[in-house]
Amino acid sequence: MTLAPDDDFAAAEFALGTLDAGERATLSARRRREPELDAAIRAWEARLSPLAEATPPIATPADFLPAIEARIRAATAPSASDGVATLQTRLSRWRAAAIGATGIAAALAIGFVAREATRAGAPKEFVAILQKSADSPAFIATINLAKGELSVRPVAAPAQVGKSYELWIIDAKLGPPRSLGVLDTDGVTRNPKLAAYDRAIVQDATYAVTVEPEGGSPDGKPSGPPVFVGKLVAVEP
Repeated sequence: MTLAPDDDFAAAEFALGTLDAGERATLSARRRREPELDAAIRAWEARLSPLAEATPPIATPADFLPAIEARIRAATAPSASDGVATLQTRLSRWRAAAIGATGIAAALAIGFVAREATRAGAPKEFVAILQKSADSPAFIATINLAKGELSVRPVAAPAQVGKSYELWIIDAKLGPPRSLGVLDTDGVTRNPKLAAYDRAIVQDATYAVTVEPEGGSPDGKPSGPPVFVGKLVAVEP
């Protein structure tokens, strides 16, 4: 039985630690009864292990816990009931940012390891984190360079009421940005358009996401500056 692309992608996110608690629990249950899924998760964990080995331990600052406790005491004062919710929201954002940064670092580590491991042959699989900054990943794009297949999965892209996210490929050899279609914020978006482009351009291009009128740009051009951008790094299959 061949593992579905969505399940392989979920296995990668499981290893990266970017799934939420519910998704992780579901996948943990499935891997116990699905050997192919369990093998995929183990394979991704093996690919990511060099990152853990290369990262030195970081000591927690001595005043870190007292500072947090002081803020919690201030937030839980009777006159600051609204502050509790605010603090909880911030803590959730910090946690999400930490997970996102870890995922990005892991993706870059995959690219480094793959580069060293594939010098004898050109890699075929690539991944790009489309983000505003290092702690705000919005979409993850995966590309099979040999087939020109593109899949984009949302990570933390906020929904746009009455608007759409649109993906663009940008390279000086292409001239103006070229649209790769509107992105779905609720599921995986697949697009075969990259098959029409030269492989070297696909590999070296910048990928950008803009906010467009609902349904996409009406004139085939970006309506404004990119809100998320990323570059491809190679992944060893």
